Amino acid sequence: MPMGKLIWRTVIILLTITLLAGIVFVFVPRTTVRQMAVRSGLIENTYYQEGDTEWDNGGVEEYYFNQLPSSYNEAYRELYARLSAGEDSAPIYAEVSVEDFWTAYYSVLADHPELFWIGSSAQVQSNAVTGLVAGYTIESTVPENERVTTRAMLEAAADECIRQTDETWSDYGRIKSVYEYLINMVEYNAGAPDNQCIQSALLNHQSVCAGYAKAFQYICHRMGYFCTYVTGKITGGGDHAWNIVRIDGNYYQVDVTWGDPVFAGTMEDGTGITLMNYNYLCCTDDEIKTTHTPESAVSFPPCTDGSYNYYKINGMYYENWDRDVIYNALMASVQNGESAIVMKFGTQEAYDTAKYELFTNRLYYDADQYLMQVNGVSSWNNRYSMDDEFRVITIQWL
Repeated sequence: MPMGKLIWRTVIILLTITLLAGIVFVFVPRTTVRQMAVRSGLIENTYYQEGDTEWDNGGVEEYYFNQLPSSYNEAYRELYARLSAGEDSAPIYAEVSVEDFWTAYYSVLADHPELFWIGSSAQVQSNAVTGLVAGYTIESTVPENERVTTRAMLEAAADECIRQTDETWSDYGRIKSVYEYLINMVEYNAGAPDNQCIQSALLNHQSVCAGYAKAFQYICHRMGYFCTYVTGKITGGGDHAWNIVRIDGNYYQVDVTWGDPVFAGTMEDGTGITLMNYNYLCCTDDEIKTTHTPESAVSFPPCTDGSYNYYKINGMYYENWDRDVIYNALMASVQNGESAIVMKFGTQEAYDTAKYELFTNRLYYDADQYLMQVNGVSSWNNRYSMDDEFRVITIQWL
């Protein structure tokens, strides 16, 4: 579940006002003296000055920062600087309301998965008179004295994934490799510790959607690719997190969590397909919108290009139904010793016909007969799934 959904918005009133002899005395903590000087214009905010065009961004393209109105710049830059420096509790010099603080805070975390020690709760302290945020305190999942070691471990884990690729590969090929690596390495576990952070996926190998998505984003960033973090709802109303990547100037939806076969819809015996699901690798808005709805607070880039559709690239795509073509594909699959055959159909009519011919008329019967003959047995069982949203049929030869 995305971190933003779990933040406890606790507002602590720091400012005490006492009326004495008709005079208002305002008592403030000593840490706010500099804050007051910055806000009054007596000194500059050391974290951001209006008109800045260069600042530390951790070497990544900050999509959320770039989508925010400029009025959020100071709060975002100060928060990022303080959090990345390990200031788990600090005053805020920027003049920012509580609501705007949370917008900037969520944006920093969405842009920077490398802030791995930030847990799923935080508090803000606000001024009772002005309503502006005075300071914040985050929950930390990693003690300060362990962060250097943990960071080194995370970098090593990410680099191990990157070593599975080759720089001569296409960008799509390298991104696909990261998708596959995480699915193979991480087990979905709703009870996994620190599951809103990248260490749950990269070090503990048990996580939920937030951990999958942030780990994917973190590795892509280390490879120099644009990748942003998306939160929203899925079919049934649950909170979810996934990613958008950019290849050759075009944007693509990626949901590593739903690539795990544990999410594949299955039929027959309930045994379940054990194959990786490529529906959510570099798919389009039209394909993902049937099950995923992003939050409306951020405008995401349109994902309309279908050039990197996994099924088209790998010869598994059939625009129209052709019985002979499908029959030959079934037989070639078993004769070549493949563990499964996956078929995506371009039209609803072709998909509906395929379901009828395959599972009512048992078009795959000859393929099973071949497997029985080769293996010297008198019966053969299959696992299969039908994904109505993506019009994909999978038959796994057991």
